[in-house]
Amino acid sequence: MNANPVVTPESEPAPHASPGSWLGYAAAAMVAAIFLLAGTTSWFLYGIHLPSMAEITSRRVIVLKSADGQDLLPRGNLRLAPVEAQDMPAVVVDAVLSIEDRRFYRHGGVDFPSMLRAFRQDIEAHRTVAGGSTITQQLVKTLFLGPERTYRRKIQEAVIAIWIEHHLTKDEILTSYLNNVYLGSGATGFPAAAKLYFDKSVADLTVPEAAMLAGMINAPEQDDPFHDLDAARKRAATVLDAMVDNGKLTEQAALAAKLHPAAPARAEISPPAAGWFVDWVYNKAAAVTPPFAGTVGIRTTLDLRLQESAAEIVKSVLAKDGDQKHAQQAALVAMRPDGAVVAMIGGRSYARSQYNRAVQAERQPGSAFKLFDYYAALRAGFKPDDDILDTPIDIHGWRPENYERRYHGEVTLADAFANSLNDATVRLSQKVGIGEVIAAARDLGLRARLENNPSLALGTAEVSLLDLTSAYAAVRAGKAPVTAWGISGVKMPNDPHYLPIGDPDQSQHSLGQYQAELISLLQGVVEHGTGRAAALPGFAAGKTGTTQDYRDAWFVGFDDSLVVGVWVGNDDHSPMKGVVGGSLPAEIWKDFMEQASAPTVAGNDPVGSPALPTTVDQSQQASGLSDQDAAPAAETQAGQCNVPACEEYYHSFRISDCTYQPYWGPREYCER
Repeated sequence: MNANPVVTPESEPAPHASPGSWLGYAAAAMVAAIFLLAGTTSWFLYGIHLPSMAEITSRRVIVLKSADGQDLLPRGNLRLAPVEAQDMPAVVVDAVLSIEDRRFYRHGGVDFPSMLRAFRQDIEAHRTVAGGSTITQQLVKTLFLGPERTYRRKIQEAVIAIWIEHHLTKDEILTSYLNNVYLGSGATGFPAAAKLYFDKSVADLTVPEAAMLAGMINAPEQDDPFHDLDAARKRAATVLDAMVDNGKLTEQAALAAKLHPAAPARAEISPPAAGWFVDWVYNKAAAVTPPFAGTVGIRTTLDLRLQESAAEIVKSVLAKDGDQKHAQQAALVAMRPDGAVVAMIGGRSYARSQYNRAVQAERQPGSAFKLFDYYAALRAGFKPDDDILDTPIDIHGWRPENYERRYHGEVTLADAFANSLNDATVRLSQKVGIGEVIAAARDLGLRARLENNPSLALGTAEVSLLDLTSAYAAVRAGKAPVTAWGISGVKMPNDPHYLPIGDPDQSQHSLGQYQAELISLLQGVVEHGTGRAAALPGFAAGKTGTTQDYRDAWFVGFDDSLVVGVWVGNDDHSPMKGVVGGSLPAEIWKDFMEQASAPTVAGNDPVGSPALPTTVDQSQQASGLSDQDAAPAAETQAGQCNVPACEEYYHSFRISDCTYQPYWGPREYCER
């Protein structure tokens, strides 16, 4: 009998895959690869920004000038007006291209052979050691991506570089690169570096100088000649060799450049004393100027002669008495009655400390705050010859004291103010009301935080010197508020001339009858009160201020033309040794005022501005000065110009020499 064989599952033949199945697997794998590639690409390009042309070619450069047209260049962040690549000397372009990107005019933004070579070096070193970036890629890194060295950043860099190459010409790219590359010691761009290291225009750079600057591109801190001259010269020699290899320089010329290397010397790019003012104005200009506005010219109110005079006076007074009196710092602000700042000293030395004590520091003004107490009293109906009791006073346990605990009984408001009597002033402020004192301070333009408490009358609120001086300027001007300003004109890239700006456009109110009374009170301080050390041959008015334990000392006042505030103290708030507002601050104030009004050379008009007729008349009436007493000021005015008319007609008018800036040509004398 034939038995059918038993077929077990193990013995069944395996089915053959159909061609359609393999095709499905391949399609699935391809889809997965596409998704993987898309995901990877998305990760690499996530957050990428494709810049506009303005972001590359019109980056903001702010160029500051003093009132007389001299350059004011910020230290530590030096940028000059950009120079087109075709306007730079060939040696600069040849040096940069030879050492950084020889194929610049032949590639499309990415030099793939260089990238592959760099990739191979990275693999061999097991880390990122080589760049291989073109100038276009370096520009992208400088302007948009930062120094991070990863493959993701390199891909983003390449994409943006290719995009830029399709939207800008090679010369436009090179121009942006040469004006934005960092070259050490705070200099950005070849024009700034030429000025900083060699005190010359980029057009005047020699072969050794151009080689040294080009050599700094790769490692600006390491090859900075101010830090390591030998390293800078060694790198410059490498650049010279690259120029020879690139056919841009003969061996003989390279040897000559090596034998006579560049010798950089730190140039005085801007008067050192102007640093605080430059920082103050630059920050204000940067805050309102579009980031891609191109080159913006700013004409300022700074009088360099007054600025340098102020710096020297502060330095000499502190050098003479600072150590003995434990007074290590001082600040000074000088402005015209309209708030135009002509000098600003933020400390003892800008090179040692860029902190601006005239603007940034807020300290208790002490008795210099009493201006607002007495202004409030005048507005409440008090008169300077009214009596007030100067005896000890107790306000809920607070017992202020006069200097040296001396009391005078019944005194006039004028005498209480002139001699800075604390108890009389506190009693007066209580009669008027602290709320009214705060209102008076606000009306004169003081912006500090003011607490409604009895001690405010003696200046316990913290204020800045600039803010307090501006309030005193309101008294001199006869209208309030007065806002300090330092920009007198602006020139945009397409403008042939500066557009006058002048003082801020703000609503002001007249002080009316109170101006003459306030000036009289302030004049009494200088004539027979605590500010006698500030007395000048002519008109002078002001107020001293001293805080508890001699931690701060102030003198703020004005003459015929300038309003000046001075502060002396220590950054750590440590007490000085007996320094009061009527000592070192008054001395600095007086010395500056005398220098400001002194002739520059024999026969020349004073640097200080002439008398303001309207205000001087009021001050004479208030103080009882005779015509003979006021003669020097009147003669000064007669010998110059009609200040009110000139100020009203010309926004660029400068009191110090009675000139204005026409739309073209040099400054001209105002004959109105």
